[in-house]
Amino acid sequence: MSAPADDAARLEALGYRQELRRSLTVLGNISMGFAVVSPVVGLYAVAQVGMSIAGTAWVWALPVCLLGQALVVCVYSELASQWPLAGGAYQWSRRLASPGFAWLSGWMWQFAVMFANTTVAYLASPWVFALFGATPTPAELVLVSLGFMLFCTLVNAYGINFLRWFVSLGIAAEAVASVLVGLSLLLVFRRHGFSLLTDTLGAPAALGTTDVKAFLAVIAVGGWAFIGFDACVSTAEETKDAARQVPRAMWWALLSVGAVVILNAVSVELAHPNPADVVAGKDLDPVTTAVVGAFGGWAEKPFVVVVLISFTACLMASQGGAARGLYSLARDDVFPFSRQVRRVNRHKAPIGGLVAATLVSCAALPLGLKSAAMGSLITFGSAATFVPFFLLTLVALVARLRGGWKPSGEVSYGRFGTLLNALAVLWTGLEVVNICWPRAILAPVGAPWYQVWAALLGVGIVTLAGLGYLLARRPDRRMRDTATTGGDHTDELAPAVH
Repeated sequence: MSAPADDAARLEALGYRQELRRSLTVLGNISMGFAVVSPVVGLYAVAQVGMSIAGTAWVWALPVCLLGQALVVCVYSELASQWPLAGGAYQWSRRLASPGFAWLSGWMWQFAVMFANTTVAYLASPWVFALFGATPTPAELVLVSLGFMLFCTLVNAYGINFLRWFVSLGIAAEAVASVLVGLSLLLVFRRHGFSLLTDTLGAPAALGTTDVKAFLAVIAVGGWAFIGFDACVSTAEETKDAARQVPRAMWWALLSVGAVVILNAVSVELAHPNPADVVAGKDLDPVTTAVVGAFGGWAEKPFVVVVLISFTACLMASQGGAARGLYSLARDDVFPFSRQVRRVNRHKAPIGGLVAATLVSCAALPLGLKSAAMGSLITFGSAATFVPFFLLTLVALVARLRGGWKPSGEVSYGRFGTLLNALAVLWTGLEVVNICWPRAILAPVGAPWYQVWAALLGVGIVTLAGLGYLLARRPDRRMRDTATTGGDHTDELAPAVH
């Protein structure tokens, strides 16, 4: 299917020709964002940690995180409507800031997404064994994680339409199951009064911390549940009328997932037979406990299937986003092995970026052989995701204040845009510090020091690696060249970056 004339013309005006298949409607774009944010994956990632730190009062961190991320979407909406390009963080920064800063932002975002894919694949693998009632070894978990990764790569390789079909099927099952289960737990199987939602159950005192510090720690964790909306941007060059539809899709993805996550978080707590067991460390899976306790043992296997579907759809969509981000960098010839990474196959899928993203994600899987190392990667993934949020909102704010950028796309918040942008900088900056702050209470008991410091160490290592490549290969100079030539690196004979 050829791209609509206005979309192709807009892309050409931005310096690129249409290479990917532009066939997504706004619903297809929403599905990408919904799958990556994923209410089931997000809830599983934060529920047990939140309850163990702040008791059942932890749920109040979720609306705080949702509001903060809504501020980020405000900025993203203005940027995406003006420059509807794959690889948003990199593409937008190179139009608002210095080439070096923009390149480093894109580098950070790419590695955050690729290592997040490692985490999702690893967290999905235990559910395969749960389906058959088996207890896996660390090596078996890593092998199954590899299988997940390769399966999702194969689906992505067949192009956006095939990917959309799989992802849409997954989120349909996830959305229906999440809403029905959440409402049933809340309206039919509720065991506790709503006053439970303000009770810390003595969790902060048991950990030797204060209620305020515990709540800040939960906000650091809770932000992870609302970070995938930028997947809508990754498929901007495959979305019809992208300048209008991508901002809409981001809002729908964030708010719909946010509503489902909060609904289910509250429902799980109020239907849980004994929330104090979670605080005491006796129940490491409060979500499944609440569901099985309410519906009976027969519900356990179907629930595991829903969780597996959710993780698979999340990984597929996120992997596709990582591939398109690499494709965006490589076609500007500013990423290692650009000639290979920028390739598009006959299905109009960015196969070079897909292979590269998969190789990087799989290279980190052996960390799963040691739980502390994988735990460090999970912590780093959350921090590394918020760093690009902060950098991008900061760049946008500075450009506004200097008069270098006045939003001129389909979406503009006018005089309120600067205020919203400033609040987004404040939120993301505080969240970066909050996540990177070393806390023993967010690590397992007896965890090694490097897991406690994992967020700061991980961000530092990736940043130093990026700075090293920047100084050695100077991709920023090629970015200056693309700025003057229009940025269309379509010549297959362009020199590769090694």
